[in-house]
Parts: sequence; structure tokens; C-alpha cells
Amino acid sequence: MADPLSSPPAETQSIKMVIASVAVLLLLASLDQTIVSTALPTIVADLGGLEHLSWVVTAYILASTIAAPLYGKLGDLYGRRNMVFVSVGLFLLGSTLCGMAQTMEFLIAARALQGLGGGGLFVLALSVIGDVIPARDRGKVQGVFAAVFSLSSVMGPLLGGWFVDALSWHWIFFINLPLGALAVAGFAMGFSPTGKRAKHRIDWAGAAALTLSLASLTLMTSLGGRTFAWDSAPALGLIALCIAATVSFIAIERRAPEPILPLSLFTLNVFVFTSIIGFVVGAVLFGAVTFLPLYLQITKGISPTASGLMLVPMTAGIVIASTASGQFMGRTGRYRILPMIGTVLALVGSLLLTRIQRDTGTVAFGLSIAVLGLGLGCIFPVVMTAVQNAVPRAQLGTATAASVMFRQIGGSLAVAVFGAVFTARMATVLGDQATALGGEIGPQIMATLPPAQQEIVANAIVTAIHPIFWVTAAMALMAFCFSLLLAEVPLTNRMVPKGE
Repeated sequence: MADPLSSPPAETQSIKMVIASVAVLLLLASLDQTIVSTALPTIVADLGGLEHLSWVVTAYILASTIAAPLYGKLGDLYGRRNMVFVSVGLFLLGSTLCGMAQTMEFLIAARALQGLGGGGLFVLALSVIGDVIPARDRGKVQGVFAAVFSLSSVMGPLLGGWFVDALSWHWIFFINLPLGALAVAGFAMGFSPTGKRAKHRIDWAGAAALTLSLASLTLMTSLGGRTFAWDSAPALGLIALCIAATVSFIAIERRAPEPILPLSLFTLNVFVFTSIIGFVVGAVLFGAVTFLPLYLQITKGISPTASGLMLVPMTAGIVIASTASGQFMGRTGRYRILPMIGTVLALVGSLLLTRIQRDTGTVAFGLSIAVLGLGLGCIFPVVMTAVQNAVPRAQLGTATAASVMFRQIGGSLAVAVFGAVFTARMATVLGDQATALGGEIGPQIMATLPPAQQEIVANAIVTAIHPIFWVTAAMALMAFCFSLLLAEVPLTNRMVPKGE
């Protein structure tokens, strides 16, 4: 790999073009985690398959989580420039197929392909910047990327709602094509290949075991209790497969020369507890952005665009608290107090959301999700900053990827679990009404129902969504307890080592 400080000068590598192109690609990849949230009810009404709703989100997150750890070493072997082209190609191909989907199963498969590309963009971005930006300037660029992620959390639900209202849900995927093509063209012109490679061994066995473990766990949590009983042969088989794959993964990582996830990281207090807290943050965030639009569009009867606007207080809370937390860490060099504050706020926000009803006012709802957003925003910058500051220099990149992976796993598994809880609760509350509706509930179908039946369905949605936020409240309380055990390693101005 090229030394970042000896990379070709700006005459041969247009640094601004590279940064702008990578930022756009990151924006697209991160947008696709949230842009579908406000469109989910309409997608379900169009394609059917309410029981698979959570998989539209889970497939993307799970695929990107599994793929991400591999891209770093693949970039070293085959060149980061080439791997960016591969990841963008997979992402845009997946986007095209998503937009063309005519069944829920096809859409979920296309979302998984899209995630395989999107996961690479997350990992490759920092490596590319390391090639073209001197170490002393990387912090500024990472600030730009942090703004991109914050912007995507705000824009995602809004854009998803707008496309549904103005065009169709298919365009939330088709819009990626022209923007992605322009961004990758700018990247190709600005980032010249170095021709230098570092020899690495790819931990294929570890990657396969990790993939098998995560996939079986997600299948079990998503399908158990609905498609098959928890004590049935398929459920018990998935549990056994998950345990066996996890044990195999640990054994493989003990022997692997270059493991995907070095087990030595789990001896570090900061890595262990920030990973747990990050897992909870991912679960709470994706639980909220996936299921609150259902409440807003079906129970409250508002449009997809309006439901996106109704989520702005939460995303604004995340942006405000993230910015303030970053400034606090920069001034004081301390971080331990922030996850304590954040988990308490997340707990309070979750408890407030367990009280929402069909007649809950806009101000009360906005305040509830704003409190939740402020809590999440206090935690987001801490998890990554603390890990990068505490791990050995040689493991900085690996630890960063692992930290992202745990947050993504939290999101994917939580959406699957919450989806199972939501669907089961809906079936219990509606009873024979669920059969009459054919299992499909969306804004269009609600509009065709008589007022009495609309009331029943709306109240069922409220009843089914409450348990989700009782679970997130319990998780926030657990994360608060772990935050008390988090060690505080004074923050330094350490730069990313060469070659990472």
C-alpha cells in the first residue's frame, strides 16, 4: 500500500474531487439504510408480504455488515481503486434490481446484493482518504463524512416519503443510478492507481463462519414464532447452527494469521463495552426508523412525506447531540460521561414512546422522539472515538471495522426481532380481522376500510408497537449499566498509522 504522505501530489490526484466523490458514494450507501423506512407501508401494500417487512431493512444491513470486514484486505490485495469499482458496481446493480422488483422476495434478495456493495463503501472510504490526505488533515475530512452520515439520517425518511408521494417507491432505488455514476466517474478521474500492494492472507474460513453465524441467528429471530414454532425442528436447527458456527469462528480466529476479528480485542475494556453500547444504539435507532412510520401512516393516517417530516425531531436531536459531544471530547479529552447521559436519555425517550396513542399530538410525539435522538447522538461519536484511541496502533483499522460491525448487527437483529414481536402482537390483537385483511395493511388498504374497521386496525398498530419500545427501554437501561463499567482512556491526538 502507498504511504499516505508520499502519495502523488494534487496535480495527479485531484484531492477535492476524490473527497467529494467518496462523500456522495457514502451518502448513497448510508441513505439506503433509512430511505426505505417511510416507504415500507406502501411497498407492502404494493408487493404484499407484511410478514417479510423487516427483511427489506435487515437484508441490506446484514449483507453490508458481513461484507465490510473483507473489503479492507481485498483493497490491499487488488487495489482500493479496483475494490471501490466493485463495491459501487454491486451497489448500483442491486439498486436497479430493487427498483424493478415485482415481489417482496425479489426485493429482499436485491437489497442483499445492494448491501454487499454498500458495506464496501463504508470501509473503503477511510482507506482511500488515507491514500490522498496527509495524516494531520484527515480529521477535517472525517468531519465532512460525519456530516454526510448525519445528513443521510435526516434526508432518508424525507426523501423516501417524497418519492412515494410524487413518483413511486421504485424511485427511491433508481435515483442511486445517476448520482452513483457521476460519483464513481469523479472518483476514477481523481484517484490514480498506485500499483503498490501489500501481501495479506484473507481469513476466508473466519468470514464463512461469521456469515453462517449471523445469517442463522437472524433467520431464527425473524421467522421463529411465526413461520415456524420456537420449539420446531427448523428453529432448533438454526439455533444449533448458530452455536456451532460461532464456536467454529472463535476456534478459527485463534489460529488465523490475520483474523478478521482478533480475539485479543476482547481483552480491552473500552472495545468490549463500546461494542455493547454500539450494539444497543443500532438496535434502538433502526427499531425506531422502521416501525414509527407504520404508526404515523396507518394509525395517524398521514402521508409518507408527512411521516418523514414527523421524524425530523429525532434526527435533529442526533445531529445536535453528536456535534455537542464531539466538541466536548475535543475540549476536555474525556468521553465516559457521554454514554451515561445518552443511555439515560434513550431510556426516557423509549419510555415516552410506550405511551403514544392514536390521539397523541404532534408536539408530544416530536418531544418524545427528540429525547430519543438526543440520547443516541450523545453515544454515536463516543463509540468510534474511544475505540480508536484505546486500541494498539496496529489494530486501529480492524477495531474500527469491528465496532461498526457490532452496531450494524444490533440494527439488523433488532429489526428482525422487533418485526417478529410486532407481527405476532398484531395477529393476536386483530384475531379474525387479520384473516379478513389477508395479512396486508397499508395506507391504501386502510382507506378502503369502513370507519369501524379502521379504528380496530389503528388501535392494533398502537398496541403492537408499544412492546417494541419497552424492549428498547430495557436495552437502554442495560447499556447504562455497562457504561458505568467503561474505562476512560484520555483522548490523544494520535494519527492513523501509515498503511492502515
